[in-house]
Amino acid sequence: MKDQTLTFAAICQVAHHVQQVSHHNRINEEDMAVLLNSLIQMSPENTLAVYGSDMINLKQGLELLVEHLGDSSNNAKKDKDPEFTRYLINLINLERRLNKQPKQLSLLGERLEACNRQLDHYPITSETLIASFASIYSDIISPLGASIQVTGNPAILKQTNNQHKIRALLLSGIRAAVLWRQVGGKRRNILFHRKKIISTAKELLNSI
Repeated sequence: MKDQTLTFAAICQVAHHVQQVSHHNRINEEDMAVLLNSLIQMSPENTLAVYGSDMINLKQGLELLVEHLGDSSNNAKKDKDPEFTRYLINLINLERRLNKQPKQLSLLGERLEACNRQLDHYPITSETLIASFASIYSDIISPLGASIQVTGNPAILKQTNNQHKIRALLLSGIRAAVLWRQVGGKRRNILFHRKKIISTAKELLNSI
């Protein structure tokens, strides 16, 4: 349950940052680096190692998970964010499609290895690496169908560098969804084990 909670928190964190970029052109380098680094961790020691082996790197995602899945009946903010929910569902659904395409999975691994080699010359948050991750999303994930429609400020979304950031973030969301499935995450768990997931997230937050 701990690993399922951490990986679902990572998906939440991605959805949040996609919203921040698309609506406000806002993401700091540290937050971007945490998510992009997850793309090149091919043989991690454990789930948390994918995100830098420090729980604080997923603190925001854990908080979002509690806020989003928590019971809002006694909360002044009763309305959940439908855009945020849509991103979560779409990322999970796209990963399911990817998992049924072994050739695309193999190609994805090859392309990510190529990005890993680029790290000899460029930092992970450089425009070059972000553009490379974005092209992987466009070439491999988008053709799977049920593409994610990102909404936001049209002026922000027109900018190529923001388009690249959003696609790179979405690719990291697919990575998180892969991990979530690998540790036993299922869509029905969100419905039937919601209280346990929230409880686990709170415990993890308290340990930070």
